[in-house]
Amino acid sequence: MGNSDTRFVQELVLYAASAALSCLVLFAGLRHLDPNREASKKALEHKKEIAKRLGRPLIQTNPYEDVVACDVINPDHIEVKFELIGGLEGIKQALYELVILPLRRPELFSYGKLLGPQKGVLLYGPPGTGKTMLAKAIAKESGAVFINVRISNLMSKWFGDAQKLVAAVFSLANKLQPAIIFIDEVDSFLGQRRNSDHEALTNMKTEFMALWDGFTTDQNARVMVLAATNRPSELDEAILRRFSQAFEIGMPDCKERAEILKVVLKDESVEDGIDFDYLATLCDGSTGSDLFELCKKAAYLPIRELLDDEKSGKPHHPPRALTQNDLEKVLSTSKKTNAAAHEYTRLMSQSSSFPIQRDGEDIPVQNMINELSKLVLAQMLNLQTDNHQDA
Repeated sequence: MGNSDTRFVQELVLYAASAALSCLVLFAGLRHLDPNREASKKALEHKKEIAKRLGRPLIQTNPYEDVVACDVINPDHIEVKFELIGGLEGIKQALYELVILPLRRPELFSYGKLLGPQKGVLLYGPPGTGKTMLAKAIAKESGAVFINVRISNLMSKWFGDAQKLVAAVFSLANKLQPAIIFIDEVDSFLGQRRNSDHEALTNMKTEFMALWDGFTTDQNARVMVLAATNRPSELDEAILRRFSQAFEIGMPDCKERAEILKVVLKDESVEDGIDFDYLATLCDGSTGSDLFELCKKAAYLPIRELLDDEKSGKPHHPPRALTQNDLEKVLSTSKKTNAAAHEYTRLMSQSSSFPIQRDGEDIPVQNMINELSKLVLAQMLNLQTDNHQDA
C-alpha cells in the first residue's frame, strides 16, 4: 500500500505540473495572438507618463483603456490659448462660461440640476475658421485631459472589440476627469444611420450614444463630448439632440480679420505702423487659415531678397522686417483655394475641345456621329436594293 500511495502522489504531482505548464503555454499563446498586444504595451508606458506628467495616481485600466490612452493629450502640452485666436470674442466668452467654468470650478455648479456641466458641445462652420483651435484652447483653459478620438483606432477586425474600445473611451475619461472627448469631423463617425451601413459601424454608434447618455445620471462627472464638423446637416438626429450647446464658427468679418492678422504677426519681425484694418479690407472672404497661409507666403519675400543678395556677392545680413508692401503684394497675387478651384474649372470647361453637355443641349460631335450613321445606313439600304434588282 505504501508503494501505491507514493506512486499515486507522484502521478498527481506530475499531472498538476503538466496542467500548470499547459495553462502557462496556453496563456502565453493567447497573449501572443492578442491583436492589441503591442498597442497595450505602448499604452501602458504612455499611461505611466500621463500619470507622472499630470500628477495623478496611476489608475487601474483594462487593455482596451490602455489602447485609448495613446490618444490622451496633457493640457499642459497644448500651446493654443484663447488669446492666440483672433476674433470670435462672443463665442469665446460663451464657451468660457458654459464649458470651461463647469470643468474648472465644479463647486459653483453643484447647486441643482440646471447648473450641471455640459454633456456635449458642437462647433460647426466652414473649413479653416478655427474650430479645432477652439477645441484645443478649451482643453488648455479648463485644464481637462484631452482625448482625441479617431475612428481608425476604434475599428478592429475582431467582432465586438469596437464596442469595447468605445466603452473604454468613456470609462477612461471618467477615471481621468475632468476630461474632454474630442471628435474632429464628427459627421464621418456619427453621421446619419442608413440601411447600407456596416453592422460594426452601426453597433459603434449605438454604443457611443448609450454610453454618452449614461453620464447624464452623474451630475458630478466632469466629462464632456466636444465635436467639430463642416457639415452639421449630415449628423444623426439622435446625435444632434445630445449636443446641448452648438456654436457656429462663421467667416470672419473685417474687424475679426484685422484681429487675426495682429495675432498671426504678433511675434514676427514686422515694421511699425502696419495698417491692419486696410489689409483686412483687401482679403474679404478669407478664413483664419487663409490669412495664416498668406502671412507665411509674405514672410518668404525677405528670404528671397536675402538669397538674391548672396548670389550677387553682397555680405551676409539678417532678413529685413516684413513690410506692409509685402503683405499687399501677396494679397493682390494670391487667390483662396476654393476660388482658384472654381476659376480653374470654368477655364477648363471653356477651353476644352469637347464642350460639357447641358440639359436640353446637343453635343456637336454627337450630331456629326449621328449624321454619319444615317449616311452609312442609307448606303447599305441602297446596296441591298441594287442587289435585289440585279437578282
